[in-house]
Amino acid sequence: MERLNISSGSRYEKPIGFSRAVRTGNIIAVAGTAPLAQDGTTAHPNDLYNQTKRCLEIMKNAITEAGGELKNVIRTRIFLRNISEWELAGKAHGEYFSEIKPACTFIEVKGFIKNDWLVETEADCLV
Repeated sequence: MERLNISSGSRYEKPIGFSRAVRTGNIIAVAGTAPLAQDGTTAHPNDLYNQTKRCLEIMKNAITEAGGELKNVIRTRIFLRNISEWELAGKAHGEYFSEIKPACTFIEVKGFIKNDWLVETEADCLV
């Protein structure tokens, strides 16, 4: 089965050894996606809502590049540094997925690679 690796250009991909997304057959898996700006810095410091939107934008771009669409997303995972702020991330998630309604899980984590990341997201797609 053919495999397609998608890169977002993140400086973390090569040293860690991962792809932003991988498509095999009709499955697209999107890796943990941090709120990185185009220049590699953290987008929207101290703003969970806009960091979540940035993560989802990066994921959408990877899914599109892999030949999918947001409507193909069947599961999302939202990792938060502070679960008590889940509604801000949920609002951003709803702006992308309110009609699609994938299975979704919100998970509180101790931290991320960078201290100013408040959120990371993942997605699984069936095309």
